[in-house]
This record gives sequence, structure tokens and C-alpha cells, in this order.
Amino acid sequence: MSVKEKVGIVISNKMNKTIVVNVESRYSHPVYSKIMVKTKRYFAHDENQDCNIGDQVLVKECRPLSKKKCWVLVKIISKSSLVS
Repeated sequence: MSVKEKVGIVISNKMNKTIVVNVESRYSHPVYSKIMVKTKRYFAHDENQDCNIGDQVLVKECRPLSKKKCWVLVKIISKSSLVS
């Protein structure tokens, strides 16, 4: 079984060693053929606390680390242009 990997944008890094990643998926509506956007939030483990809000990151699935956290940060694809 392959390990699931997803690319998303960091929307929160306020928790200790945890980031919230927003992942968008686009699909065509079966009846109206309009392109729909579905977003889902994932809690991911960030061991070194490197991520900031707005960064594009790659996360992969792992064993459950807490009640909601079962993803881990693999790498930061691009840093945010916003400096905070």
C-alpha cells in the first residue's frame, strides 16, 4: 500500500509542533459540468517548527500521533512572500 502525500497551504502554526494544512481538490460537477473546489484541513506534525502561514508544503500520512494528527511534514515547497 502506498503512502498518501498531499500538497497544501499552511493556514495556522499557533500550536506547538503542529501545523494546519489546507488542501484543495478540484472536480467536475457530474450534472452541471462546473469545476468545483473542495477544501479539507489536515493537522500535520512539524518537528522543527519551520513553517509559517502561507507556506506551500508537502505532507504525508503516518501513524496517529494524537486524536486529530496523523500527517507529518515532509518538506516546504515554497516559502510565503509575507514576512510576519
